[in-house]
Amino acid sequence: MNETIPPGGRISGSRLAKMLGVWRKSGSRQGAADLAAAIQLQVFDGQLPLGTRLPAERELAEALGASRTMVGAALDRLRADGVVASRRGSGSWITSPRKAFPDPELSGRGLIDFARAAPPAVAGLIPAVDSARQLLAAELPEHGYFDQGLPVLRDRIAARFTARGLPTTPDEVMITNGAHHAFVLALRMLAGPGDRVLVEQPTYPNALEAIRGVHATAVPVALGDHGWDLDGIEAVLRQASPRLAYLVVDFHNPTGHRLDAAGRERLGSLLTRARTPAVVDETLVELDLEGDPVDGPPPLGRFAPDWTITIGSASKSHWGGLRIGWMRAPEELLGRLRSARYAVDLGSPVLEQLVFAELLADPRPRMAERREELRDRRDALVGALRWYCPDWEFRVPSGGLSVWCKLPEPMSTRLAVTAANHGLQIAPGSRFGVHGGLERRLRLPFALPAEQIHDAVRRLSTAAAAVRGGDRSGLDVPVA
Repeated sequence: MNETIPPGGRISGSRLAKMLGVWRKSGSRQGAADLAAAIQLQVFDGQLPLGTRLPAERELAEALGASRTMVGAALDRLRADGVVASRRGSGSWITSPRKAFPDPELSGRGLIDFARAAPPAVAGLIPAVDSARQLLAAELPEHGYFDQGLPVLRDRIAARFTARGLPTTPDEVMITNGAHHAFVLALRMLAGPGDRVLVEQPTYPNALEAIRGVHATAVPVALGDHGWDLDGIEAVLRQASPRLAYLVVDFHNPTGHRLDAAGRERLGSLLTRARTPAVVDETLVELDLEGDPVDGPPPLGRFAPDWTITIGSASKSHWGGLRIGWMRAPEELLGRLRSARYAVDLGSPVLEQLVFAELLADPRPRMAERREELRDRRDALVGALRWYCPDWEFRVPSGGLSVWCKLPEPMSTRLAVTAANHGLQIAPGSRFGVHGGLERRLRLPFALPAEQIHDAVRRLSTAAAAVRGGDRSGLDVPVA
């Protein structure tokens, strides 16, 4: 077969072995199938992009502590599924994973994306676009470059910070292309190769990828069932001397925990004493499902004003397609961040900023509707889990977009692989760990409509039964 070899980086055997984590089923004699499924999951999850060159069979076998025969058999399976292509003398590489997904037409049901915690657009987005079109006319005679962002949008974001207990001026706000863009800007300026970055464990996977992208080292502090280990954070700040911290203290992704005001005061004191700047991700702060964010604990920046960069985004509260975010920091630090931005981009789109400014003109009715919608979807997920997966443990989050489940046995990666065969895409717990692991954990978002959530959990329970060797088909239809 004359197949073109696509360009792509090479992954080492040791790196791939670490990425795969615990891939072999306990006591399984189907080692080749387990290995193929684990590699396939990384392809589905975007961790092995198209064109990635795989290590040689011998190298991978040594890294995994497996036989070369078994590794060869696993690659044969992947080639048969269209996930891997090979050429003699050129090795093997990742090809299009689309062939390896279950065919929705054959199964009679579409693939449900139960991995992405991203709700649809809020009501009123189109009227806001129409209003922004009228306002755009006044901007057209100008050059259109606003490295810090449109004044009207910065003013409204600053007002929201002030209402939540952190007095803020528009000069302390910069508009970015999403919260992740804001984090990357701060990371590039404040950390570099070999530097340590303190993170919670578990944490947001894309933040970990950004830290790896600047060749820094993530230093995890475990987040337990009851929230933050402030003693552990104090120890890491003292012993590891991280250059930066990345924290999510409002409806933490993925656990859903929220740090109270007393905890924030102590954490702010620790950061100030250690002189460690922290990027605080508030992407989920507006999704308070039990109250109004204004009545919640004040932003962490109130307790460490000189050492906190607060980032936020319209992606979860309004719509990911807007690609509008922001960072709030002291003016001097923000000036340095704005200068550092020129190496990446020259500002955010004007029309999208105008649209979001219109959405913030009177946000209360719109956000109240958003919270009610997500509250109903959360309750639908909780009800489905209690029915279909009664032996799974979880706490009902008071906000955010996901439920962090504790599984009855270490099977998160195997479950993610098996779920794909049931038309369901999920993110295994290992995605949220600095070094993988978390095999007894699974993040389930409640961003989908209630009926899709119900169907997704039903499929998930079937996949879990297959992994555990049981049969739960009788639970397909609830009995009143």
